[in-house]
Amino acid sequence: MKNVCLWIAVVFISAFAHAGLKVEVTQGTINPLPIALLSFEGTDKETQDIAKDIAGVIQNDLQGTGLFDFIPQESFIQTVLSLDMAPRYQDWKIIKAEALINGQVKQESDGTISVGFRLWDIYAESMMTASAMKTKKKHWRRIAHLIADMIYKRITGEDGYFDTRIVYVSETGKQTRRIKRLAIMDHDGVNHKYLTDGKKMVMSPRFNPTCQTITYMTYDHKVPKVFILDLETGKQQLVGQFPGLTYAPRFSPDGYKVIMSQSIGGNGSIYVMDLRNRLVTQLTKGPYIDTSPCYSPDGQKIVFNSDRSGKQQLYVMDADGSNVQRISFGGGLYATPVWSPRGDLIAFTKQEGGQFYIGLMKPDGTEERNIATGFMVEAPTWAPNGRLLMFWSQGRSRKDGTMDPAVLKSIDITGRHERIRPTPMEATDPAWSPPLPLTLK
Repeated sequence: MKNVCLWIAVVFISAFAHAGLKVEVTQGTINPLPIALLSFEGTDKETQDIAKDIAGVIQNDLQGTGLFDFIPQESFIQTVLSLDMAPRYQDWKIIKAEALINGQVKQESDGTISVGFRLWDIYAESMMTASAMKTKKKHWRRIAHLIADMIYKRITGEDGYFDTRIVYVSETGKQTRRIKRLAIMDHDGVNHKYLTDGKKMVMSPRFNPTCQTITYMTYDHKVPKVFILDLETGKQQLVGQFPGLTYAPRFSPDGYKVIMSQSIGGNGSIYVMDLRNRLVTQLTKGPYIDTSPCYSPDGQKIVFNSDRSGKQQLYVMDADGSNVQRISFGGGLYATPVWSPRGDLIAFTKQEGGQFYIGLMKPDGTEERNIATGFMVEAPTWAPNGRLLMFWSQGRSRKDGTMDPAVLKSIDITGRHERIRPTPMEATDPAWSPPLPLTLK
């Protein structure tokens, strides 16, 4: 993978206004915020094109959340607004806009571009936030995602998730002979790249929560191997080869450990490897299958699924393997639990009555609810702000033996606004990155 160098200078121009404009992300009814986006200005033909593209990405990011209702530009009364002017608030009140975004792209003498934007509260008649950023022209898309993140945070109070990436398993070929490659893309499906060539089957990619590295599994001549891939340098290292079946590797919150499940003789136990010294510690042991371990954000607890009660249920234990507590008691089979980055929820897959579900519960097992369903929905992964999930979905087999394509979907924690995330080929097993650093080397 080619090295990417990105430098972005960010200057925050104004403090927040005292206005109370805010969208809350809750389980209740959400009324999208009526918002207007003026075309960004460009100082020449090239920057005009970039400005149009930046505005388009910002709108696509925000509209995709289901929290914003963009007012058509044909209804605008004021159609031009420079960065050094305040809007004519009455013009925007007439068309019932509650917030307004405008911006400008300027070419600098060194060949870089500077991008500025403003977010206005129309009814408070004040500027809510603003910034100026400078970068190379080729990084205009990241600038757009960063602006969308700032607007999202200012209005919702939650961190944005637009300047992130998704790694997943890209699948092609017949069901009996699938070619599985690691692939990566921006959260909106752009800048798609393959990370492996498909010669070896890959499984369960997972991001390091602290940086742009992933862990994943391969099967080479039926030998399971766990690798770590640095997305910034392209360097790959072997974590280890393990006897028996090894699956579901995942980083600890600090990035120094990899936790996984290993099956020997039909029983599955949870192990953790310290990447600094390659020391492996067994955390669970017994005549049952423990798998899919995931740390809590503070690293103090681990959630996993186990059949120790007779069927697959969810359990939580301390990070050293002690104090195991069952937290799920519903019907069906529970699997692939994933702790929210906020620590307030655990997402999981549930199979019951011929259907699959993506569900949520609190870490103590209370307030369980399903937010997505289908013939097959699996492998939830959290956006870094803990307010959105991605998973993969596939329909039933057809009479001719074929199946609907496997696709990635996203959904918010309210169970609303389910969307397909486009990929070139079939896609499974997604993992959401942490926010990208402002500098990638």
